Amino acid sequence: MTEALSNPIFRIVAEEASALGVRAFVIGGFVRDFFLQRPSNDIDIVVEGSGIEVAEAVARRVHTKVSVFRNFGTAMLHCNGLEVEFVGARKESYDRRSRKPVVEDGTLQEDQERRDFTINAMAFSLQDEDYGALVDPFGGIRDLNDGIIRTPLDPDTTYSDDPLRMLRAIRFATQLGFSIVQESKDSMRHNRQRLDILSQERIADELMKIMATPKPSTGFLLMDECGLLPYILPDLSNLKGVETVEGRGHKDNFLHSLQVLDNVAAASDKIWLRWAALLHDVGKARTKRYDPQLGWTFHNHEYVGGKMVKGIFGRLKMSQNEDMKYVQKLVALHLRPIALVTDEVTDSAVRRLLFDAGDDIDDLMILCKADITSKNELKVEKYRRQYEKVKEKLVEVEAKDAVRNFKNPITGELVMEKYHIPPCREIGVIKEYVKEAILDGVIPNEFEAAYALMEKKAAEMGLVSEISPD
Repeated sequence: MTEALSNPIFRIVAEEASALGVRAFVIGGFVRDFFLQRPSNDIDIVVEGSGIEVAEAVARRVHTKVSVFRNFGTAMLHCNGLEVEFVGARKESYDRRSRKPVVEDGTLQEDQERRDFTINAMAFSLQDEDYGALVDPFGGIRDLNDGIIRTPLDPDTTYSDDPLRMLRAIRFATQLGFSIVQESKDSMRHNRQRLDILSQERIADELMKIMATPKPSTGFLLMDECGLLPYILPDLSNLKGVETVEGRGHKDNFLHSLQVLDNVAAASDKIWLRWAALLHDVGKARTKRYDPQLGWTFHNHEYVGGKMVKGIFGRLKMSQNEDMKYVQKLVALHLRPIALVTDEVTDSAVRRLLFDAGDDIDDLMILCKADITSKNELKVEKYRRQYEKVKEKLVEVEAKDAVRNFKNPITGELVMEKYHIPPCREIGVIKEYVKEAILDGVIPNEFEAAYALMEKKAAEMGLVSEISPD
C-alpha cells in the first residue's frame, strides 16, 4: 500500500517507533477511506507500547508541538495539514452501568477486536519487514467490497459494551450506502435498552451526522427497523402507521416525513432546514381525530408541532438558541404556503407570509415544495404549478411593498413624542392598526401614509397634538 503511505510522515513514524523498539500501525478510518478513495486528513496510529513516547519522538523530528492526554494514553500532533493521533494498543473490559471501559495494554490483535466494525479494524503495518502490509484479521476488506457493516466480535458483546456503536452502525450505513448484517440488526433490537446509559449529547451528535448525509431517511428507517427510534425520537415514532375507520385511512405520516426530509436534502445542505422537514408533521399524532363527515383531521398540527420542537431539542440536549427557534418557526408556518397554493393568491396573504417568515421565506418555500407528495401525479403537478405561481407572487409583492423584515414606520417613541403620553396601551393599538393596514394593502409601506393613518386613528381615540411631522 505504498500509495496510501506516500506521505513522509509515515516513514518518520516508522523510524521513530523502530528506534524505540516498538511496533506501529496505521489503523481505522484512514485505512477504510483509502480503499473507498475518500480523502482523509485524520491519521490514527496504534503502537504496541507507548503511543505517547512515539508521538513525542515524531514531534521532535518534524519540529511541531504535541498535545498529550496522559489520562487517556493518547497524544496528537499536526503536520503538513494532517492530524495524527497516537495511542497504545489496548484491550478493554466494560461495566454494565457505563460505556467507559477499563483499559489495559494489549496487542494489535486485541486492539482490533475492540473496534466497532470490521471496516474500521483494518491496519497498515509500519514495520520495515512488511511496510504497508494490510493487517485484516476480521475480513474488513471483504465487507468493504460487499458494502456491509459487521462487528469484529459477537454483536451482542460489541453493542452491549458500548451502545453508541448501534447508532454509529446506522450512521456509517447511511453515509456509505452500506447494509447492516441481519445479526447486527437483531442484536440492536435485543440491546436497545442499553441506549439508556448514553448521554443525549452523544446521541444528538450521531443524529446530526446522519442528517448531513445525502439521503438521511435511510438512518431513520434503520433506527425504526432496529427498534431504536422510540428511545431516540419517540415523537417521530408516534407518527408511524395507518389507522382506518369506516374504510377511510390516512397516509403514514412517518414515511411521509422521511420523504419530505429527503426532498429537502436534495435541495439544500442546511442542517436545520432538514430538521424542520423531519419534524414538520410531528404534531399530527397529538391532533389526529376522525370526523364522520370530514374523515381524518389534524387541525392545528403545525402549531402543536412548533411548540413540541423545544421539548424534542431539550431532551436531546441540542441548542436552544436561534437554530431551535428557526426550526420552530418553519414547522409552525409550513402550511401557510400550502394554503396559498390551494386558494386564490392575494397580495394581502402574500404580504402576511413575507412578514411572518422574514428572511426565512426562501427556506420555507423549499420546505413547502418538498411537502408536495402524493401518489396522484395529476394532483402533484397541479400543486407544483400553483407553487410556482406563489413564488412569482412573492417576488412581485416583495419588490413592490418591501414587507420582508418589515419594520413599522410608526414607532412607540414617535407616538409618545407626538401626543405627549407615557408608555401605555394606546401606543400598541396605534402601531398595530398601522401595521395591519400596510399588510392588508390599505396604505403603502411608506412613512407619510403611515403617519397620516396614525393621526386619523389617534384622533378617533381622543389623542390630540399641535405638533406637525417634519
